[in-house]
Amino acid sequence: MMKILQSIFKIPELRRRILFTLESVGGGGLADLYDMFAGGAFKRATVFALGIMPYISASIIIQLLGAVVPYFQKLQKEGEEGRKKITQLTRYGTVLISALQAFGIAKMLVNLHASRPELGILTIHGLHFYFITIITLASGTIFIMWLGEQITERGIGNGISLIIFIGIIARLPNALLMEWEKVYVGIRPIIIEVILIGVMVVTVAAVVLLTQGTRKIPVQYAKRVIGRKIYGGQSTHIPLRVNTAGVMPIIFAQSIMFLPSTITQFFPQSEFFQSVARSFSWDSLIYWMVYGAMIVFFTYFYTAIAFNPIDVADNMKKYGGFIPGVRPGKKTSEFIDKILTRITLPGSIFLALIAIFPYFLSKITEVNIEFSSFFGGTSLLIIVGVALDTLQQIESHLLMRHYDGFMKSGKLRGRRG
Repeated sequence: MMKILQSIFKIPELRRRILFTLESVGGGGLADLYDMFAGGAFKRATVFALGIMPYISASIIIQLLGAVVPYFQKLQKEGEEGRKKITQLTRYGTVLISALQAFGIAKMLVNLHASRPELGILTIHGLHFYFITIITLASGTIFIMWLGEQITERGIGNGISLIIFIGIIARLPNALLMEWEKVYVGIRPIIIEVILIGVMVVTVAAVVLLTQGTRKIPVQYAKRVIGRKIYGGQSTHIPLRVNTAGVMPIIFAQSIMFLPSTITQFFPQSEFFQSVARSFSWDSLIYWMVYGAMIVFFTYFYTAIAFNPIDVADNMKKYGGFIPGVRPGKKTSEFIDKILTRITLPGSIFLALIAIFPYFLSKITEVNIEFSSFFGGTSLLIIVGVALDTLQQIESHLLMRHYDGFMKSGKLRGRRG
């Protein structure tokens, strides 16, 4: 490992990228300011109160529009120019969403000041307060978006993902300290903590397997003679991921599950809405059943958006590729879709179990929710996904310069050798 780390810092470009990334995400205490949409505290009174969520929301909306709106579908197929246009539209969407959310926060603070004037929350009032709040919070989000893009371009890994990653990891020391205090005062035996750490290791390993798990479909390209050159003739494969949707199904499901409690706030006197809210509380079995079912549904939904078997089959046919034993065209798309549907089912069920595991763990073992969030759910999936992606990028830089990567045996999937 030490030899590999020495190799990393022998490469000037890779060294500059890593140092830039570390300085950008670790300097100035920014990690404590980002909101984590999987349960982190929402810092309403800071410049970075909105965090990076408006950018993520805009990206999701643009991606969903790409599945149904011809204009966005066209942009997705235009290569680099289309990607630049989509990035620009995502930025505009980020500004709009952050402004709307900032207005909501300003309205909440105004209402809170009206109900509790003795707290002295506001020192300015009227349109002036709304204007300053919207400009300040939207600017904070735009700065984080810019910082993420700079990390992607000049650092190592995906900048936006790394910002979220650091925001999650920043909560781990405090969570471990709270657990150690329970052992120190004798509330919990140390053997239980050891078992919990073991469970965490096994869970992380399972999430790595889920993230990296693929089904390879063999593809053969026929030889083509163009002029005096012969093209094709090689064998390759289509990697179908067990979890193509990534963390998105959990995010969608969480958004839907928040609706009952949100609607109830508008009808505080209604017994019906109060009973619905109780049924969908975190202590309710109905909540977990519906939550798990929605994750399975959204896994299939997002997989259908992210991976189109018809486009894959058409591209293979265009370049003379075929799956052995399967006719090109419609039969190929049906074959790919059939396999994708089969491997998505266990992936979606496992994703649902990972999502609800932290809450069951905190309920059974009385582990604080801050610590149990690292046993699964959105937090763990993001940590594993970002860590693997960053390691693979470092690996590719090392291999391009004929250095051994982190995994000499080549077991780090995605590595090029």
